[in-house]
Amino acid sequence: MWTLDELLDRVSAALTAEYSGAPNGRVRDVPDRRAVRWYATTGLVDRPSAMRGRTALYEKRHLLQLVAVKRLQSEGRTLAEIQAELAGATDTTLAAIARVPDGLLDSGDPPPRSEVRPRFWAEPVATPAPAPQAKAAPLNGVALGGGAVLLVPGAPTAADCADIAAAARPLLDLLAARGLLTNEREPS
Repeated sequence: MWTLDELLDRVSAALTAEYSGAPNGRVRDVPDRRAVRWYATTGLVDRPSAMRGRTALYEKRHLLQLVAVKRLQSEGRTLAEIQAELAGATDTTLAAIARVPDGLLDSGDPPPRSEVRPRFWAEPVATPAPAPQAKAAPLNGVALGGGAVLLVPGAPTAADCADIAAAARPLLDLLAARGLLTNEREPS
């Protein structure tokens, strides 16, 4: 069994072979979710085989019906003509019209059983233990020039500041070239 989206993926894959699309451009080449629901309402396609909660589930026959409808539409037939032709059609008849590759007809694993969702809103809220507070060292700014300031923990000496400024020269050149330093920018 497949969900509607899974079914439409299979329909699309089935129609990639030997399918020229609708001849007049007034009909979609591949049905969308709304069209499938309408086809089921009008009896052109069987209603979903089962429901999982609010999710409709479809089977091999639905795939055959949808592909057959699209193949017949590509021949220029109206939905009324298609409905008359496919009314009461067996899976064998649908398979002959639809020509769906065998790999797409495999339903795969059965759908998982509906599991009862946990009632998360009814359970007490767990309060996390407070994280231990790390002692943060005070930050000090080292002026690099052009308005750039490097924040470092601790208290750098004058020699540290000079070495940091020298090491930052390539970065300052890049910032200046891109106009990102205050004294290098055009006034706005």
